[in-house]
Amino acid sequence: MTAPYILVVDDEPDIRLLIKEILEDEGYEIGVAENGATARERRRERRPDLVLLDIWMPDIDGVTLLKEWADEAGIKTPVIMMSGHGTVETAVEATRNGAYDFLEKPLSMAKLLLTIERALENVHLQRENLRLSRQVVTITEPIGRSTQMTQLRDQVKRIASHDTTVLISGEPGVGKRTFARYLHTHSARRKQPFIDVTVAGVVRENAARELFGIEDGDRIYYGHLEQAQSGILFLNDIADMDITTQGRLLSALESRSFSRVGGNEPIQLNVRVIASTNHNLEEEIAEGNFREDLYYHLNVVPLYIPPLRDHCEDVPELIKYYLALFVNQENLPYRNFSVAAQNRLRNHNWPGNICELKNLVQRLLILGITPEVELDELEQAINTLSHRTLMIEPNSTEASWLDLPLRDARDTFEKAYLEHHLNLSGGNVARLAKQTGMERTHLYRKLRALGIEVRQKGN
Repeated sequence: MTAPYILVVDDEPDIRLLIKEILEDEGYEIGVAENGATARERRRERRPDLVLLDIWMPDIDGVTLLKEWADEAGIKTPVIMMSGHGTVETAVEATRNGAYDFLEKPLSMAKLLLTIERALENVHLQRENLRLSRQVVTITEPIGRSTQMTQLRDQVKRIASHDTTVLISGEPGVGKRTFARYLHTHSARRKQPFIDVTVAGVVRENAARELFGIEDGDRIYYGHLEQAQSGILFLNDIADMDITTQGRLLSALESRSFSRVGGNEPIQLNVRVIASTNHNLEEEIAEGNFREDLYYHLNVVPLYIPPLRDHCEDVPELIKYYLALFVNQENLPYRNFSVAAQNRLRNHNWPGNICELKNLVQRLLILGITPEVELDELEQAINTLSHRTLMIEPNSTEASWLDLPLRDARDTFEKAYLEHHLNLSGGNVARLAKQTGMERTHLYRKLRALGIEVRQKGN
């Protein structure tokens, strides 16, 4: 299911067959092509994890194909060149145009296997480096020793052993991406790609191209689905996907195949999809914003991540984790949180959840001048953040919600706004509706969707 797919391109049938048999015995999945035109067709049908490419062929030479493929965006598929009549100049040209290595015929099978292993490992490291460069501050495992978090980790491990789709839900900032990565780490696909796509960050007009890829003659752009082949595709903020793309995604998941934009040939799909949302998708369905059939396809295994306020006993451990992270990664000075400060944070409501906690710890390390965070300083930081959330300057780095996707940022703002006015109204929904200019039925629905508990004193 997760074996790397290698395309062998050589015009000599005996060599193709020999390499194919040996590599299949080593556990690889093999495709073959006898010339350049067929090689193009095989790559169009399915993106290989690695290509073994002969230089001298009757129609198109291997270096020309190599140059053609080198222009494609993203992490390149490693290409190992082969030739029985190669020269130093040929090898240099191939390497200059992006070949991973150059092997002379007759091939040493031991060297070939070692080169393939190293090339695939190199691609894996490139993906990891790209992931780390995009997300420097990351939790690799959900933090917390509470009963809820312990049970959630165990639940995710059980889910990981099955190859079903998963729908992760929860408020903004609870760590849905962390749980998706944790699932990937414990799944049979853990050595394969984890492609993280924030749907809200994709321009609607380009959504189909980004997801399914583009085919323009001999030029191919591999979309997220093909980049995730044999691995996991994480669709963060799935509710932000437009209806048309939702339908195309559903068709791909049901048929286990799809076509690129501009292409006609079906491409077989071997991807596990994990989606996440902080919205009530059943309400989105009722309002015509989300396809009911796609919802049921994604929601085979639902996974709900609770807000931080529901497992506040994990706050001290999270503080400890982020302290170490910022001290080690950003060289910020270490500061101890007093018992009183930790107790206050355990009883904080955390509307922004773990994301809010992370940003609060970082601010206190940057702005503090004493070796210990005391209660007075903490209260001032919390009050400053809660008051300024509603009037923050657009270019300020102090508003944690500015780091979120648009939809999450809007929800975080709306929640803070409504909680603020609900407190001013004394919990009276009728008064809150008047203050905010909202119709009461819509207001009740909004409060419920944002997880705001109303303790009414008469309305």
